[in-house]
Amino acid sequence: MSLYEKLGGEPAITKAVEIFYTKVLADDTVNHFFTNTDMDKQRDHQAKFLSFALGGPNNYGGQSMAKAHEGMNIQPEHFNAIATHLTTTLQELNVDQSDIDVVINKVGSLAPDIMHK
Repeated sequence: MSLYEKLGGEPAITKAVEIFYTKVLADDTVNHFFTNTDMDKQRDHQAKFLSFALGGPNNYGGQSMAKAHEGMNIQPEHFNAIATHLTTTLQELNVDQSDIDVVINKVGSLAPDIMHK
């Protein structure tokens, strides 16, 4: 069983993305990155990306991580804030810590393609 299925599939991912972006947009550390972003499109895009990353259907057709974050100059404190919001979101949804660790490790592996671009 994929982590995508274990977490509850599309409905669970959609709910997690909603909670996650509520946290992100309330955080002055990172919310400025989304000032000119169509958040409905961003939520849909993020749900597709997370679904694919967690072993669900591959409906992700977005840019590479490096290209998508080009020119943003994301620093470790920004990356860590996002990872923290994702962690607390998954905790609120009662995801097992071992599964949260897998998700965060996957996200962490993307750091070189996201930070300092």
